[in-house]
Amino acid sequence: MQYHAYQAQSDWMTQIRFFTEAAKTAVTHPLFSDYPASKKMAAACEVFSAARLTHSRPDFNLQRVSVGEGANAREVEVVEEAVHVAAFGTLLHFKRLGVEEQPRVLIVAPMSGHFATLLRETVRTMLADHDVYITDWHNARDVPLSAGRFGLDEYAEYIMHFLEVMGPGSHLMAICQPCVSSLVATAIMAEDNHPAAPVSLTLMAGPIDCRVNPTKVNELAVSKPYEWFEKNLISTVPLRHPGAMRRVYPGFLQLSAFLSMNLDRHMESFKGMYQDLVDGEHEKAESTRSFYDEYFAVLDLTAEFYLETIKHVFQDYALPQGKLKWRDRLVNPAAIRRTALLTVEGERDDICAIGQTMAAQDLCSHIPPFMKQHHMQAGVGHYGVFSGRRWSQHIYPIVRDMIYSSQ
Repeated sequence: MQYHAYQAQSDWMTQIRFFTEAAKTAVTHPLFSDYPASKKMAAACEVFSAARLTHSRPDFNLQRVSVGEGANAREVEVVEEAVHVAAFGTLLHFKRLGVEEQPRVLIVAPMSGHFATLLRETVRTMLADHDVYITDWHNARDVPLSAGRFGLDEYAEYIMHFLEVMGPGSHLMAICQPCVSSLVATAIMAEDNHPAAPVSLTLMAGPIDCRVNPTKVNELAVSKPYEWFEKNLISTVPLRHPGAMRRVYPGFLQLSAFLSMNLDRHMESFKGMYQDLVDGEHEKAESTRSFYDEYFAVLDLTAEFYLETIKHVFQDYALPQGKLKWRDRLVNPAAIRRTALLTVEGERDDICAIGQTMAAQDLCSHIPPFMKQHHMQAGVGHYGVFSGRRWSQHIYPIVRDMIYSSQ
């Protein structure tokens, strides 16, 4: 009933926004646009319009990127290619026209209520020196029941299959929640001597071992029994959508949780956007709007993936305790011997604290020391690990050097 109540409220708000847009059109007419009251009304309508959820993936908008450094830097055209399309995700390739072969990297995007476009700036930075692919996960409410289940086993299987499609010699880079599944995929492929096993594995701000420095997110996950999450957070997709009757953890619930953690900051952002519009600072207002267009684009997770993540990653700590299984096979990170490992953490990360990702270093005990590296970036929170100035200026060079040195 939770999803149906949300859908009804969303439909009602759509009608309200229709009238809001009409009001904005009226007050921005040349006859009224110079009046202070009209500017305030138009700004209020604009802010109201921006504060809405959407359920479809935004564009990556990476038509051109800069390649190379210094005197050799040049802009090239980028073409998105859907290399492989499966029910729950697409292997998306950012093909740079006229660029010679560079290391192939699969970026595994988190499936945590947002689309892969949340990593747009991560991709843009990586494209300077790499041939980049990404896991473009689909919204579960758009996947018909006939496609079957999608849990942790299937997630890791998708990563392995995407690496197969890319071919031997590829590199793997996981951000946040998929660090666990990426380590699982690498361990299974190593144990099987799979030719497409990644040459290097970069794990960034991921919950490998949540027993280390527990955050509020970790504490919430263990504050209630597994059954509570299933009873209170899982809903059924309404009949109007392609994934009708599929059980999901709705993206709007995940977003609500994120918003509640920093509600004051988000309120201040919208107040600032309103004032920027009134003052004619349209570039600053557009920057805020662009952020929330992305942030408010939500993706539903399958119930099995969400619940299995809660149980195995956040409650049972199955991977660090050597109890996690993939398709009834015990996952053994010590089987990884020829894949270089880099772990990255942020000093101020309040979602995945210091030490949780570094735990992979001990689990991968048979990787030679000269092929292992850890980096803790001072002064950044969770998102600063893979976006922003410190990512591009401090963290990215380390990632790039590790990938190139392991070629």
